This record gives sequence, C-alpha cells and structure tokens, in this order.
Amino acid sequence: MLTVDKVYAGYYEDIHILKDLSMQVQEQTITAIIGTNGVGKSTLLKTIYGFLTPREGSIVYNDEDISGISPYKAPKKGLTYIPQQRNVFPEMTVEENIRLGGWTFKRKTKKITKRLEENFERFSVINDRRKEKAGNLSGGMQRMVELGRALMIAPELMLVDEPAAGLAPMIARQIYDHLLSLRDDGMTVLLVDQNIRHAVKIADYLYVLAKGTNEEEGPREDFENIKEKIKGWL
Repeated sequence: MLTVDKVYAGYYEDIHILKDLSMQVQEQTITAIIGTNGVGKSTLLKTIYGFLTPREGSIVYNDEDISGISPYKAPKKGLTYIPQQRNVFPEMTVEENIRLGGWTFKRKTKKITKRLEENFERFSVINDRRKEKAGNLSGGMQRMVELGRALMIAPELMLVDEPAAGLAPMIARQIYDHLLSLRDDGMTVLLVDQNIRHAVKIADYLYVLAKGTNEEEGPREDFENIKEKIKGWL
C-alpha cells in the first residue's frame, strides 16, 4: 500500500532530518514507528502527507508516486492525518467539528449524515455532547472528535501521531482500542508513538528510528522482550 524509498527530508536547506529512510506499510495492518525524541518520527508522517517534500527518494501510495503531494489533495486519495497537537475548533460544536471532515463530499448531504452517525455510534462517549463546544471537552474526548473527523472520508490509510500523548492511562487504552477496531474493520494505520509498550501491544509491524534512519524493524513478535531492546538502543 505505502512504500517510502530512500527518502531524505527536512525543514531547512541542506539539513536532513530523514536520511536514506525506507519503509513499507501493508494493507489492513497497524505499523508503528518508535524511537526517542528528535529522531524524525513526526517528520516522516509530515513528509508522507505532503507538508514536506522529499529532497531525495520517493513515496509511493497505491502504485502512485505522491512525493510532495499537496496536503489538501491527500484526503481525495484516501489518506488522512491526525497530528500530535490537539486540533479541534474550540468554539465550534462537536458535531460541527466532525462534520468538517466530510468537506470533500461537497453537497452529498445524505452521505455526510450517514458517516456522521456512524462516527457517533463508534465514539458513543461523545454522542451526548454533540451540541457542546469542542473546546469544553477533555483531552481524550477531543482526540475522539479528531478521529471521528478523520474517519468522515472513510480513509484507506490513517497517519496518527502520538494518539495518547498527555492522556490518562484509562483514556489512552480506549484510544488504542479504537485503533485496533479500525484495523479489524479493514483500515490501515501508520502510527507514530513514543509509548513503546503500547505500540508493541497493538502494532503488527514496527520500525525503530535513530537519527532519521532505520535502526531496526520487524513483526511484533520480535519486540516481545522490549526491555532488553530498549537497553540496547540506549
């Protein structure tokens, strides 16, 4: 589904955050990118989604080279992105926030309404608060609003950056359970996570980044003794 091939990318000229990075994401899996702060995990997602253009290498999605794609075009190709920072519109209601995710449908009112209700059924905890301002919700509920908005286009591939950062453990588990449920429903998830234990629990395949390139990779089974691996990385 997604192939990143020998990509170099960064925010400033001649300074590469990603260096000769290659990876693959298979359909209907959760692929996790783990590693310490500053190794390029979030930069990788931004480069895939088009916020950054690779200086070298290529990004191929569903047999199409999307290197440097304009981010507004990505949803029409079945890609969606949830950044680490909370990004609800605080003065708009929960329902208005989620409905915005269907902007690509334009005037297809029935389709938007159908997807909207599917999302409130999936994230039932925010259903009773659909008319409240999103800014009044807890961090965990705001994350569910973001997930619901991203799901409005029924994406094939969801890029998720630190989904449970700053959340209480119980709420974090709910977020991870939702990601597993999406995978089981046929969606593909590329997950960046600094919570290595949770990433190992839910991912089908993992990549470890160090200094902007691949340090290690393998299926979840290869990471079961995660304590020893962390010692080795450090």
